[in-house]
Amino acid sequence: MSDTRSADVHSDETPGTPGTTGTPGTSETPETTGTPEPPEARLGAEPDLGEAGSQLSTAPAETAVPGSFGGTRAPGAKGWITWTARETLGWARWFWRQLTSMRVALILLFLLSLGAIPGSLIPQSGTDVMKVADFKNRHTVLGPLYDKLGLFHVYSSVWFSAIYILLFVSLIGCIVPRTWQFTGQLRGRPPAAPKRLTRLPAYAAWRTDADPEQVREAALKVLGQRRFRAHVAGDAVAAEKGYLREFGNLAFHVALIVLLVAFAWGQLYKSEGNKLIVEGGGFSNTLTQYDDFKSGNLFTSDDLVPFSFNLKNFTGTYERSGPNKGTPRTYQAAITYSMGAYGKEKKSTIKVNEPLHIDDAKVYLVSHGYAPVVTVRDGKGHVVFHDAVPLLPIDGNVTSQGAIKVLDGYRNAQGQQEQLGFHAILVPTFAGAGKGTMFSQFPALDNPVLALNAYHGDLGVNAGIPQNVYQLDTKNLKQFKDAKGDILKARLVPGQTMQLPGGNGSITFEKDIKEWAGFQVVQEPGSGWALGGALAAIFGLAASLFIQRRRVWVRATTGADGATLVEMAGLGRSESPKLPEELGDLAALVHDRAPTKNDDPDADPDQEPDAATPVPAAEGARNK
Repeated sequence: MSDTRSADVHSDETPGTPGTTGTPGTSETPETTGTPEPPEARLGAEPDLGEAGSQLSTAPAETAVPGSFGGTRAPGAKGWITWTARETLGWARWFWRQLTSMRVALILLFLLSLGAIPGSLIPQSGTDVMKVADFKNRHTVLGPLYDKLGLFHVYSSVWFSAIYILLFVSLIGCIVPRTWQFTGQLRGRPPAAPKRLTRLPAYAAWRTDADPEQVREAALKVLGQRRFRAHVAGDAVAAEKGYLREFGNLAFHVALIVLLVAFAWGQLYKSEGNKLIVEGGGFSNTLTQYDDFKSGNLFTSDDLVPFSFNLKNFTGTYERSGPNKGTPRTYQAAITYSMGAYGKEKKSTIKVNEPLHIDDAKVYLVSHGYAPVVTVRDGKGHVVFHDAVPLLPIDGNVTSQGAIKVLDGYRNAQGQQEQLGFHAILVPTFAGAGKGTMFSQFPALDNPVLALNAYHGDLGVNAGIPQNVYQLDTKNLKQFKDAKGDILKARLVPGQTMQLPGGNGSITFEKDIKEWAGFQVVQEPGSGWALGGALAAIFGLAASLFIQRRRVWVRATTGADGATLVEMAGLGRSESPKLPEELGDLAALVHDRAPTKNDDPDADPDQEPDAATPVPAAEGARNK
């Protein structure tokens, strides 16, 4: 393994430097013990370290594009069959290795991300059929093309499913063998030291008077304190650290699979419905109760969480002055709810971004408005309609509009059955007559006014065609006109009544104005798994990027002069300045227990025996 930091290393600068056993405290070039390989010899091609340099990771070896797997084909039909079988098997293995490689997995993940873009930009039939139909009507060329390509149902299309399945196969095919291999590494021991430690990228050596056995015991203790897995193998201590790198790598891959499964699960079994409830009204979680509802392809009504709730009251307060005038300060709905058909009733408050959690369902507060209470009477004074009618806001100050429909029980002045319809606009805070505006000046009910236009005839609800409950179909309706022949219209304050001409009845704007709240009930199975998978992926990726897998060997042998030669070397999966620095720290700790032998004949006899001796530097580290 080549070392790009060789320019900073000089093995003959100071005594006790790596690869030498010089006498400390002298400036002369020390005499080497044995024949250690000079650093220059280690800067060439990567050495063959055998088992010591293997299995630093579980990544599969890169395979080039193959030539012929079958080798020489023997003559005859048997030879052709044998050669074809070998060739087919070889290509299948090559394709499998490519599919389970990290490169292909990243490409598939990128393609999956690209494939999801049309699903967010183009209307999807699974969520809004009306928008899809409208898109096809407006785009006569793109509509049929998108339909053939499956862009109106991206997540269930053949091409998206193919990418999804291939990504699953790629990740699983990558994880399973690597997990098995990593398990074997954890169960095994660090490999024994190579014959020539001088060939490793980080190296240190010195001579000591301590016995080899004492040096190995000291090394075992030091490495154990630094959380290395260490054991004695022959004349050396072998140690390894950084298994969390590979564990993080595997955890990242597993987390990706969890994310993909959670995403698919959530898309197939999700549900989302909206319901508008007036104060005093209730809701039961069944399909027929929703105003609108959409779900995944595999969702059934049996998957709905059984619960019900009643809206007791809605509270909304607003800023009265300043630049944020009209901004909501309090926005909450007080409810009572129960689980199942016979569950105990409980109280709760739902606020914006603070949903009610009921098993796997979440109930969000998403909208708010007013529902004026009106009473409609026929010409004889009989009440034919009395209810709170929710109107939809059209601006930030809750100016609201809608329709009041009297479907049954009404008879006109001639005694004929008819239906009544009123177009209604509610202004919570009216600016006043002559101000030239019918838009509210503030969201609260400071000066409410209800503007009405009256119609009679056939509302069209019996035709079997779905209608918007907030709009009037005036095709078969006639407007009431006053005595002057003008269109009948009125602005009412709470408590006032508008009389219909010709003795056809009246409509009263009651003083009681209720509020309504819009709720969204969401079931998102797999969201918890998706969150857990995302967090695991982040931590796994961080571990695989910032933790280095490395091995350290400490060899202690008796030299020709009777002194013990201590050699320490380290090997990492990739070159890093931290490895020589860490080896230098470990060498210093071992050196404290087995200090350098002082054999300088010119040494000061008065020097204290416990004076500090030079600590060997790890070759490969930068000079400071």
